[in-house]
Amino acid sequence: MKTKGTTLSKLFIGIDVHKRSWKIHTSTDLFDGCSLTIPPNAFVLQKYVDRHFKGYQVFCCYESGCCGFSHHRLFESFGWHSLVVNPADVHRPAKAQFQKTDKIDARLLCRELKDGRLTSIHVPEIEREQLRCLFRRRNDLVKEQRKIKTQIKMQLLYLGIEIPNELDKPHWSHAFRIWLRDLSFDYKTMDYCLQTRLEDYDFTDKQKRDVSTRLRAYCRKHYKKDYYLLRSVPGVGGIVACGIICELGDLRRFKNFKQLASYVGLVPRVHQSGDNLTTSGLTPRANRIMRSYLVEATWQALRFDPVMQAYYRLHQGKDVKRILVKVARKLLSRIHAVIRTETPYEIGVVS
Repeated sequence: MKTKGTTLSKLFIGIDVHKRSWKIHTSTDLFDGCSLTIPPNAFVLQKYVDRHFKGYQVFCCYESGCCGFSHHRLFESFGWHSLVVNPADVHRPAKAQFQKTDKIDARLLCRELKDGRLTSIHVPEIEREQLRCLFRRRNDLVKEQRKIKTQIKMQLLYLGIEIPNELDKPHWSHAFRIWLRDLSFDYKTMDYCLQTRLEDYDFTDKQKRDVSTRLRAYCRKHYKKDYYLLRSVPGVGGIVACGIICELGDLRRFKNFKQLASYVGLVPRVHQSGDNLTTSGLTPRANRIMRSYLVEATWQALRFDPVMQAYYRLHQGKDVKRILVKVARKLLSRIHAVIRTETPYEIGVVS
């Protein structure tokens, strides 16, 4: 009697992605395969697999980076099992620190994938991913505007021009901008230099305001429920709420608060050896954009929430930065609870 196998043969592919080419390493569940270079195109890889491994169950992975998630979505559309992994999660032997090539990287990815030691990072939906791009565009504009402001003040300091005390503030008031435009110099060259810098500032400021307006409007329309739940938390303004929606996605996907705090990066760096346990600041593995936004939101929460103020005073006398991180973690816990319970936050009263 003839029998047929009940399981499909498996193919594992580790891909080291680059802009101009991909280095791939293949391996089946029985034998190690080969390494080769192909054009950076998912359909070229699909043709190779169909030609040499027809009927195989395909598992593939690549490291997150400049290529984003578009290739992952194509691999999934082929019916493959695809992972996008954090490069730091790929185990590398000591030898790989001194001998690093694309071929070695692809082989390591394939080996880890075959052994089942890789976990995919969160892959957002296309709509959420492109919304995140708009939020990061605003963040870039804020940095650019800060850079222009620093350059203008540096130029004034270089020329020995003193800014009036009532105008010399981090936030540029309308009066300060008028004062800048009314400045005149001995030669027209400097007048033109300052004029172009102010034009750069005005253009960047307008773009930042337009992007912020569109960002808030989109989140209010398409994520209305979560947006207003987040806004109910003291310290969480419109931009911070948009940032949480864009960068962190749906907070309900986290099983518990510890996972969320670890993802944001509000957990300590810990090192233990025997009886010696040391903590040294925050973990470098974080969503740095949202961690900074949450720390800034903490200052606002301390102004309006008496419970937060009491928690801050409870730790007074310690390092201010450490206290602020504790309060930021408490603020994040509230944000998580508000979304999970879908109940607006109510400011408590300290007796």
